Amino acid sequence: MKVHFGLEQVDPPIERAVLTIGNFDGFHRAHQQLLAQAGLHAANTGGPVVVLTFEPHPLTVVAPTKAPPRLSPLEEKLRCFAEAGADVAVVARSDPGLLGLEAERFVEEVVRRRFQPTHIVEGPSFGFGRGRKGTADTLRRLAAAFGCEVHIVEPVTLQVDEGETLLVSSSLIRRLIREGKVRRAALCLGRPYALIGTVVEGERRGATLGFPTANLQIREQLVPGHGVFAGNAVLEGARHPCAVSIGAKPTFDGQATIIEAHLLDFGGDLYGKTLRLEFDRRLREQQRFGSPEALAAQLHRDVEAVRQASCPPGEPRDGVGVQTT
Repeated sequence: MKVHFGLEQVDPPIERAVLTIGNFDGFHRAHQQLLAQAGLHAANTGGPVVVLTFEPHPLTVVAPTKAPPRLSPLEEKLRCFAEAGADVAVVARSDPGLLGLEAERFVEEVVRRRFQPTHIVEGPSFGFGRGRKGTADTLRRLAAAFGCEVHIVEPVTLQVDEGETLLVSSSLIRRLIREGKVRRAALCLGRPYALIGTVVEGERRGATLGFPTANLQIREQLVPGHGVFAGNAVLEGARHPCAVSIGAKPTFDGQATIIEAHLLDFGGDLYGKTLRLEFDRRLREQQRFGSPEALAAQLHRDVEAVRQASCPPGEPRDGVGVQTT
């Protein structure tokens, strides 16, 4: 996949693009559906599948107090775009000039001038232009003037336990992650939620208890609610089952939230390395133990629960039906 950083890099324009536009935070099942539909149209036209995204999130520029925490760093989004079949990704800078364009000017100066699309694929809540005043109907009307077809993909819903229906969205996924419901979040994402960061030195208490941990330092990403989780740590392409603790170490009167992972049967040096923590399921809440020995006994049980986990990587256990409505 070719990546352009900045709209000015799209020169000459990308001809006959099949285009989809959005922030795509988390790149969840609904986003994946957009790329799948774009791929079908591209197969018929012979044009490239092009994703236009924005960095940083536009709300960090126009309304910083309303900007949501990130689900995925830019590198993660680009990786997902490529895996979903995008031929080109364009990362536009979210500056006031671009975000202040009225809908008509955005279509003329950005969409038509840079991409010359034959097809545009979006979701039903798509908004664009200044104040997001442009709607899917606006886009359809403006695109028709230069022979471009606009396709609106229906929302993706999931049928989960006890008949509950989830309407997949980035905001829903953020709520689930805040609540520590990482299995539900994985259903919506189509893969486990992952934190990506650098391993830094910690207090080494885990090692004294017989469970050395990697302390993860992350930037910007949304951290799951406090608890102990089963998951996988991905290091230099290799996946290692792990137990992840997120919390303030209540047994030791901690205050700051710490993210630490114990990699099963791993004895290498992790300091300074980039680690990806993929969350499978929540094992238990954080709790205060009466002694380090009591904590160590519980850690043994946590590690055994991780070891016994039968979920293949990337495949949540819950039965789920996926549909568009």
